[in-house]
Amino acid sequence: MAIEAVPVADIRVPPEVSRLRDLAYNLWWSWTPRARRFFSMINANLWATYRNPVQLLINIEPHQWERLINDGGAFMSDYRRVIRDFDRYMSPETTPFQELFPEYDNGPVAYFSTEYGLHECLGIYSGGLGVLSGDHAKAASDFGLPFVGIGILYRKGYFHQSVDSDGDQDHVFVDFDFYRLPLRPLQSSSGHNLTVSVELPGREVRAQVWELKVGRVNLYLLDTDIAENDLADRPITSQLYVRGREMRLCQELVLGLGGAQVIKELGLHPAVWHMNEGHSALLALERLRGYLRDGRSWDDAVKTIAADTVFTTHTPVPAGNEVFDTHLVEKYVDSYAKGMGVKTKQLIDLGISYPEGGGQPFNLTALAIRMSRKVNGVSKLHGEVSSHMWHHLFPGKAAADHPVEYVTNGVHVATWLGHDMRTLVEEELGTDWNERLTDTEFWGGIRNISDKDIWEAHNHQKDRMIRLVRTRLVQQFGRHGKSPDEMREVNHLLDPNVLTIGFARRFATYKRAGLIFKDYNRLKKILTNPERPVQLIFSGKAHPADMPGQELVRDIFNLAFHSDLSGKIIFLEDYEMRVARHLVQGVDVWLNTPRRPREASGTSGMKAAMNGAPNLSISDGWWPEAYNGKNGWLISDGREYDNEEMQDYEDSSSFYEIMEEQVVPAFYSERKKGVPVKWVEIMKESMATIIPAFSAARMLRDYTKNLYMPVAQDE
Repeated sequence: MAIEAVPVADIRVPPEVSRLRDLAYNLWWSWTPRARRFFSMINANLWATYRNPVQLLINIEPHQWERLINDGGAFMSDYRRVIRDFDRYMSPETTPFQELFPEYDNGPVAYFSTEYGLHECLGIYSGGLGVLSGDHAKAASDFGLPFVGIGILYRKGYFHQSVDSDGDQDHVFVDFDFYRLPLRPLQSSSGHNLTVSVELPGREVRAQVWELKVGRVNLYLLDTDIAENDLADRPITSQLYVRGREMRLCQELVLGLGGAQVIKELGLHPAVWHMNEGHSALLALERLRGYLRDGRSWDDAVKTIAADTVFTTHTPVPAGNEVFDTHLVEKYVDSYAKGMGVKTKQLIDLGISYPEGGGQPFNLTALAIRMSRKVNGVSKLHGEVSSHMWHHLFPGKAAADHPVEYVTNGVHVATWLGHDMRTLVEEELGTDWNERLTDTEFWGGIRNISDKDIWEAHNHQKDRMIRLVRTRLVQQFGRHGKSPDEMREVNHLLDPNVLTIGFARRFATYKRAGLIFKDYNRLKKILTNPERPVQLIFSGKAHPADMPGQELVRDIFNLAFHSDLSGKIIFLEDYEMRVARHLVQGVDVWLNTPRRPREASGTSGMKAAMNGAPNLSISDGWWPEAYNGKNGWLISDGREYDNEEMQDYEDSSSFYEIMEEQVVPAFYSERKKGVPVKWVEIMKESMATIIPAFSAARMLRDYTKNLYMPVAQDE
C-alpha cells in the first residue's frame, strides 16, 4: 500500500515558483538564513508576523506574484539560488555517514520522543528535552544518518505564559490549525488519511499520522483529535505534559503503542529503536505483543527487543522519571496481557524498579532499561549519577562498572549561531564551516580573528536582543495597564554598554533561579555599582502543576518590576525558541545555578558560549567537561552538601565572589579603541573550545559510533 504526504493548505503559486511548496514544507528553511531571507522578500510584514512559510504563502494575494516575478530578475535569481541550495542539500553526492560507513545496508534508527523543539511556529515542545530532540533530528539530517522520528502532534502544544502585574503566571492554551503549519497528513493509496489503532480499556482509539520533514529526515506525529474518536478520547493528544496522571498515561500509550504501529504501517524495519527518555518506553509492549503473536517465548521476545534498543535517560530528578500507580497501569495493560497470553503481572513487573519490594509504582525508566541493550546519560557526570541510581537493574554490574554510558548533549550550530557571528566565521574561516563542526583545529582559528571584529559582531547581536526584549516588555506592560509614558520608558531599559547576564530556562526549583538573591544587599551592590554596573535578564516558565516554580516566577518578577532593583533586572514572559535564540546570541554572560548533580546536561549554555557569551556555572551537567579555566567561570568547587541551606550559601557566596573579583573586572577592563581585550580573549576561547566539542554534529557521531552501529551491526 502506497503511503504519501498530501498537500492540504490552500497555497496557490505561479508555475515559475512552484517549488516554493517543497521549500515551505521542509524545515530546512529554519536553519538556512538564505531561505528565510527569501521568504521575507515575498512579504516582509507577513513573514515578521508568522515566521511560518506555509502561513505566509496562504496569505499572499495573486497579484503580488506578478510584481515579484517581474521585478527585473532579482527575485527569480534568488529563488533559483535557494532552490539549488535546497536540492544540493537534499541530494548530496555523498553524506558524512556514507563516508564513515560505506558498507552499511541495514534499516534506519527509529527515534521516539514525546516532544520536538524545531521552530517556534511548531509549539510542540516545552524546553530542553524537546529542543534537544529537534537538534538531534537536524543533526541526523546533516549527517545523512538513516533516521525517522516518532512523536505526538499536540493540538494545544505547551502553554503560553502570561504573567500578570502581581507576578502570577497564567497559562494560555491556543489551538493550532495544523493545515497552516509546515506539516502534512499521510494518506494511503485509497485516499484515506493514515491512522493507527491504540487499544485502551473497552475501546480502540485512532491516531492520525502527520509527516513533518526536517531536511532529509522525516518525523511522524500522532493526533487523536479526529472525528473517528469519541469526544472523551479526542483530547488525548491535546496538551504536552498534561496534568492528569491517567491522561498522561494515555498519551504515552499513544506515543509508544501507536508509534510502533506507524513504523510497521510504513514498512520500515529499524536497525535501532531509540527511546529518548522514558515517556516512549511503552513502545516495548507493542513490540512484545508482535513477537509473542509470532510464536516466540516470553524470554526470547524480551531478549530480541532489548538487542536492538537504545535508551537515553535525561534526568536524575524524580519528576523526569515517569511513574504511575500500578493499579492504573493494570487497567490499561490487562487486555494487552490477555492478547499476548501472559499474566498482567508479567507486564507490570517489567516496570517495577525493585521486584523484590512491595508497594512500588510502575516506573517507565525501569521498563526502558530492562528493554534496552544500551543505556546512556547525557553528560559524563550524568552517566555516573545514573549508574549509581540504576545499577540494580544491570545484573552482575556495579555502579563502578558504569552500566549507564554517556553521550554528552550537543546543539545544532546552524540553528543557534547568530547572524553576525555566523557571517564573521564565514568571512574569516570559510563558508564550509558547517562541514567542519568537529574540527578543533579549524575552530581554533577563531583566536586569530581580530578583537574588533568579534566585539562588533557580538554588539550587533546584543542590540538585536535588546530591541526584542523592549518590544516584548511594551506588550507585557500594555496588558498590565501601564500608561503610555511608562511604556516609553522601556526604551531606556537595558543599556547596551552594561554587562548583561542571562538566565533563561524552565523554572524547576532544582535549577535555583533565585540562588543569587540569597544575599540581596551584596547582589544590589554588584548591580548598582555606578562605575561598573550589571544588569540581569530572566526568562522561563514553571509547569502549571509546579507551584514552587510559579512562586519563583512571582518572586523574580516582583524583584524586577516592584523593588529598588527595578531597571537592573528584567523578567521576560513566555520563554520560547525565538526568545531563546535572541538571548543566547546577545547576552554577555550565561548564568547556570542548578543544584548539583541534578542538571543532567543543559544545552542553553552551549548555545550562548558558541556566540561568545562565556558561562558562569555550577560544576554540573556538561560544564565540568567544557571548563578549562580560560573559557568561563566555575561557581564553587563541586562539593556537595547534605544540607541544602549550606549548599545554597556556599554556591551563592562563590557567585558573588567571582562576580566581584573576576567577571565584572574583566568586562570593564582597559579597552583599546573601545574593545575590552581581556574580555574578548575569554569570548574567543569560549567559541573555539565549545563549538567543536559540543555541537550536535559531534553528539550524533558519538551516538552513531558508540550506540547505533554496535546495535545495528550486532557488534
